[in-house]
Amino acid sequence: MDMFREAIIDHYKRPRRKGPLVDANVHRHESNPFCGDEVTVHLKVVDEVVVEASFEGRGCAISQASASMIMEEIVGLPVAELKKWGKEDVLDLLGIEIGPVRLKCALLPLKALKAGLYGLTEWPE
Repeated sequence: MDMFREAIIDHYKRPRRKGPLVDANVHRHESNPFCGDEVTVHLKVVDEVVVEASFEGRGCAISQASASMIMEEIVGLPVAELKKWGKEDVLDLLGIEIGPVRLKCALLPLKALKAGLYGLTEWPE
């Protein structure tokens, strides 16, 4: 359990794939007005596969670590597979039990990811 907590703190302090993605063709911003967490997901999707991913955001350690972990995990995965992702996939990445109040924080990046993928109706050339 401590190993997972350390991973969350590490991803929060040294996030992976954080920053704008210049040639992204999917962008989605989501926020949680109750706690102030914000996440914007940027994806480059080619032939229905995520070939590059990044995020921008601010908020608690859980939301930002979740975004960092998700962005690392999704590069190379098909959009169809990512559309099936749910709460358990994120909780597996985090590796710790999350209470109901913090669950919204943990799932905010997933919400942005899925909303962005479902919002993309035309694949760019």
